[in-house]
Amino acid sequence: MTSAAPAKTRYEAVIGLETHCQLSTDTKIFSPSSTEFGAPPNTHIDPVCMGLPGTLPVLNQKVLEYAVKAGLALNCQIAPYSKFDRKQYFYPDLPKNYQISQYDLPIAEHGWLEIELPDASGAPVRKRIGIRRLHMEEDAGKLVHAGSDRLAGSAYSLVDFNRAGVPLVEIVSEADLRSGQEAAEYAQELRRIVRYLGISDGNMQEGSLRCDVNISVRPVGQAEFGTKVEIKNMNSFSAIQRAIEYEIERQIEALENGETIVQETRLWEENSQRTISMRSKEGSSDYRYFPEPDLMPIVVSVEQQAIWRSELPELPAQKRRRYEEELGLSAYDARVLTDDRAIAEYFEATIAAGADAKQAANWIMGDIAAYLNKANRKITEIALTPTVLAELITLIDKGTISGKIAKEILPELLEKGGSVQALVEAKGLTQISDAGAIAAAIDAVLAANPKELEQYRNGKTKLQGFFVGQVMKQTGGRADPKLTNQLLLQKLKGEA
Repeated sequence: MTSAAPAKTRYEAVIGLETHCQLSTDTKIFSPSSTEFGAPPNTHIDPVCMGLPGTLPVLNQKVLEYAVKAGLALNCQIAPYSKFDRKQYFYPDLPKNYQISQYDLPIAEHGWLEIELPDASGAPVRKRIGIRRLHMEEDAGKLVHAGSDRLAGSAYSLVDFNRAGVPLVEIVSEADLRSGQEAAEYAQELRRIVRYLGISDGNMQEGSLRCDVNISVRPVGQAEFGTKVEIKNMNSFSAIQRAIEYEIERQIEALENGETIVQETRLWEENSQRTISMRSKEGSSDYRYFPEPDLMPIVVSVEQQAIWRSELPELPAQKRRRYEEELGLSAYDARVLTDDRAIAEYFEATIAAGADAKQAANWIMGDIAAYLNKANRKITEIALTPTVLAELITLIDKGTISGKIAKEILPELLEKGGSVQALVEAKGLTQISDAGAIAAAIDAVLAANPKELEQYRNGKTKLQGFFVGQVMKQTGGRADPKLTNQLLLQKLKGEA
C-alpha cells in the first residue's frame, strides 16, 4: 500500500470497540457444566448448552452479579428491569442455531471510563470514553480447522462445544476513540478494571478478552460518520493498534482515489500486517431478535445494587491519582504499580509496614520485577513478604547495610524469605560506618596504587571511581558509600 500520509491531516478516524469479556464463574451462564479452559474437546457440555429438546436454561446468579459490578465500575446506569433475547444465526459452532443475548433492554447503559496517554513531556492527558451498553450473553463453541488441501478433499473442520454457554459480557464503547493508540489504551484499561474486580482474567491469548474494532474515516470538520468497517481477529493490544493504523491508511487512500468504502467485516492478518475482507456486515434485523421465552425478566433492586457497589475495590484510575497526589509518585510509577492489583496491594502493604513509598516503588519496579520476569512468577508467589521488604529498605535508610549489600542478599530473600537483620548478621555484611576503619582502608588502597594516585593529582580526576571501587573491594562492599567518598576526596587532595 502506498502511504496516505499527505492526506492524513485532512481526515479524522472515528473508532469504537466491542469487547467480549469472559466471566470467571465456575459454571456456564445457563447450565452446570464447567468453564475450565483447556479441557479435552467436548468434555464440558450438557443438554442445556447443547440445545437439546426439552431443556430449559437457568441464569447463573454469579453472572448477574459480575455483570452489574462491571457496569457499576464503568459508571453505567444499571437497569432495574432487563431481559434476555434470542439472536438468530446459523453457524456450525452454535448448537442451538441461536444465541441467548440481550438486545433492547441490556443490564447496563450510558457509562464511561477514562484513559490516560502521555503528552510530549510525559505528563498524563486524560480522556473520557463513553460506554454505550453492557449486556450478558452466552459464548459459542469453537471450530478447529484441520487438513491442508481443500481441493483434494483432505481439509476438514471439527467442532469443540466446551466454550458453548460460557458467560460473557459484551461492552460496547461510544465512537469516541480517534487513534489506534487510544483504542489500545482503552482496551488495556478495560482489562485492568475487570481484573481488579476479579470477574475475569482478561487473558487475550485464551480468548477471555476479545476486541472487535469498528472504524470509519471522515474529512476533518464533517459531522456525519463515514462508512463503518469492523475488524476482527486481534489477539493483543499492539495488534489492535497496528490494525487500526493500517485500516485508517487504507480507507483514506481509497477515498482519495475516488473509491467507495464498503460496510464489511475484515480480518487482521498478523503475518502480512494487513486487514483482509471476510464478509459483508450483518445488521441487527438479520438476527431476528425476539424475547427469550424460557427466561424470566431480570429485576435488580436498589438495595442489591448498593450491596454490590459496596463490594467494589478501589479501581486502577483511583489508585493512580491517589499514588500521585498522596504518595508523591510520578505518573509513570503510579501507572506501573497499579497495572496489576496484586502488585499494587504488595506495594501498599510494604508502605504500611513502614517503608518509604518511593524506595518501595523502586525496589518493586526494579529488582523484584526483573526477578519475576526471569522466573516467570507472580508477586504472590515469592517468599519476600512486604514486611521483609520494608525491613530491607529501613536498614538501608539507617545505614546498617548499603544498597549494594541489599542487592546481594535480595535473591536469597526472594527465594527463602526470613529476617533481613538475621541474614546480614549471619553473613557478616553489616555496613562499615566507622570513619577510622574506612580511613584505614583508604590509606591501604592509596599505598597500593601510587601510580594511579599520581595520575589523579596530575588532573586525571576520573580515577576517583577506581579508588572507590578498590575501597569497596578491600571492605567486601561493606563501607558506607557516602562516607567513603567524603574521606577519599579529602585524602586525594591531601587534606587528611
